[in-house]
Amino acid sequence: MKPTLLVLAAGMGSRYGGVKQIDAVGKNGECLLDFAAYDAKKCGFGKVVYIIRKDIEKDFRERLFDRVARNFNAEYVFQTPTALLNEEEQKQAAERTKPWGTIHAVLCAKEAIHEPFAVINADDYYGRAAFETLGKYLSSISNDCTEHAMVGYILGNTMSRNGSVSRGVAQTEGGYLKSIVENTKIYYTGEHFEGNEIISELDGKTVPMTGKETVSMNLFGFSPKAFEGFEEYWANFKKTSLALPKAEALLPVAASDIIKNGEGKIKVFTSDESWFGMTYPEDKQVVKDEIAKKIAVGYYPEKLWEK
Repeated sequence: MKPTLLVLAAGMGSRYGGVKQIDAVGKNGECLLDFAAYDAKKCGFGKVVYIIRKDIEKDFRERLFDRVARNFNAEYVFQTPTALLNEEEQKQAAERTKPWGTIHAVLCAKEAIHEPFAVINADDYYGRAAFETLGKYLSSISNDCTEHAMVGYILGNTMSRNGSVSRGVAQTEGGYLKSIVENTKIYYTGEHFEGNEIISELDGKTVPMTGKETVSMNLFGFSPKAFEGFEEYWANFKKTSLALPKAEALLPVAASDIIKNGEGKIKVFTSDESWFGMTYPEDKQVVKDEIAKKIAVGYYPEKLWEK
């Protein structure tokens, strides 16, 4: 059974200043997501499902989806502000403008997922080795398997010189995840982030980081069994957070709850790939340069897709 790649592409791009999911970075107008789909197909994935906002559908199709769909089994679903909320809950959340977060996005795609699946962010570059590792693992498990997976990255390989990043810092034991603590503001020291020390602002405190910590980049692999835990987490989130303007239901937190509640395990694979991604406008040129280097050495062809 070939696994599915689930892409979280409904973000607002507030720090980037635009719809970064479909911004061109390749030599023939390819987006970062083209390269993810190409790598996933090459590594044995059978389908890609994108989660998007309705307001970007036209641009999304023209600038990415139609091209990918000519070369790979692809579909998309919508994440809307009212999805998975009943009438009373929608009234409670009437003032909400921010998306509900990554767990809400994943649950919006539940009906499109019928096999083990990997989850990725739309604005991060993960590297083919990570897709190969996760694809191989997901191809070996059943739909009711309770042993899920995560590919972790080394914090120092995932930093930006253009501003702070948000990372889930993982604690592992015996090759399995113990917990993830979401650190929403990690940055290099220095006025222009040019320093070599890494700092995390966590719970009102400034915490020094070594740069060697294993972090989550939202590259997880799950069997469909995980949806049971996600739905439980979402139900509890709604009880406390519908009226909070900035609260988000986060995938790493829900993944940690699977472990905490004794509902399963998460096997941790570690990648030594260097991350790059589209968090800030200044990141775009970095991404274009990195992609160009990979094309120059033959890692990717000059023209990614044949059609």
